[in-house]
Amino acid sequence: MGTELIAYCGLYCGSCRKYINGKCPGCRENNNAEWCKIRICCKENDYHTCAACKINPHDCKKFNNFFSKLFALIFKSDREACIKRIKEIGEIEYAKEMAEKKIMTIKRK
Repeated sequence: MGTELIAYCGLYCGSCRKYINGKCPGCRENNNAEWCKIRICCKENDYHTCAACKINPHDCKKFNNFFSKLFALIFKSDREACIKRIKEIGEIEYAKEMAEKKIMTIKRK
């Protein structure tokens, strides 16, 4: 249950079924995720998550791309709320909170 299980976009890999079942190494270790524009941007800018960026996630074309919108629709995920929560309480508390709740994302309302 550490900050290394927080994906660049704010999802929490530690509560993901694929990660728990050993079928995915998590965002940070998943070399098959080189297609992810968010991951690329965060790595290039040395951000641990999008929470470190000055651009509002809502206004970021990399954060709000077609795949992220599709993911949000299918999983009712609110990654913007995840990033906002990280900014509010910090990564350590966010990871603890998500692990305790056993959720990988904050749900859309």
